[in-house]
Amino acid sequence: MKRLILTLILTITMAGAAQAQDAYYDILTKAKAVVNDPAANDLLKNIAAFKVDALDYLAMKMKEQMPDSTVNYLDQQALAMNNFVSLYIKRLIELNDQPQAMQVKMTKHYMHASYSNPLFKDNETEPALSYYLNKKAVTRFSLNTNWIEAVNDALKEKK
Repeated sequence: MKRLILTLILTITMAGAAQAQDAYYDILTKAKAVVNDPAANDLLKNIAAFKVDALDYLAMKMKEQMPDSTVNYLDQQALAMNNFVSLYIKRLIELNDQPQAMQVKMTKHYMHASYSNPLFKDNETEPALSYYLNKKAVTRFSLNTNWIEAVNDALKEKK
């Protein structure tokens, strides 16, 4: 059953991958739909809530700190965030039958990839680290992340 749910999550997160054009709004719309779907399971809702919060944070901080940035850059970051989460879920599924220590190591690697690649100079760490510090969150990543760099770091995972 656990494997079926993880496979379902991977399918949904991979299906949410959009082209770079309009990626931000496409991913945001799909994530909000999952969050608001009373039939969606809690795990899917938690992942979707992270995506909504990460995209909202990204757009807000870009307006504040990068007002001259392009919509294309926002879309690239959104697509990279979605890919980062999909890669993480895929690795969780692959390690499902492995010792817990391997899963923890992989999770820490992804957490570090998000935390060590900040996109903004943000003095307020509480909102940015709300998921990162929440031990119950499925997606324990920093919202203040350069997602393009984080994906690159995540792909360097030592197996």
